[in-house]
Amino acid sequence: MLPKQYLYRRIVFAKLFIDANFSQPIHLDTISSEAHFSKFHFIRLFRKAYGKTPHQYLTWLRIEQAKLLLASGMPVCDVCFNVGFEEASSFTHLFKRSTGVTPSLYQQQQLERKERIRLQPFAFVPNCFVEQNGWNK
Repeated sequence: MLPKQYLYRRIVFAKLFIDANFSQPIHLDTISSEAHFSKFHFIRLFRKAYGKTPHQYLTWLRIEQAKLLLASGMPVCDVCFNVGFEEASSFTHLFKRSTGVTPSLYQQQQLERKERIRLQPFAFVPNCFVEQNGWNK
């Protein structure tokens, strides 16, 4: 295996480690040691490969998972802790910075959207698709 491939393979394994453990407390030292790099070298390589630092990626992943849980109707406080945040205030701040709305408002919007889809499903399907399949008759 070429040295460059070996380095990126270790970075991919570190990302997979983050993906599998995002809901647990993860520290940069843990991730970088998992990849067998110094933490500063690891940050540079991870950013080069994924366009985000490991911390940015972890935060992004947690927010994405939080969106799914909020849309399912799970209470906001439970979502916060289930995705790995230790404080509700930091979760709310990061969620709002990422999405533009608070977790509670996001949840309300998603639940309202699900209800609209339930009541008027064809309003959410492109008209050309509806006509092509004869659903408008």
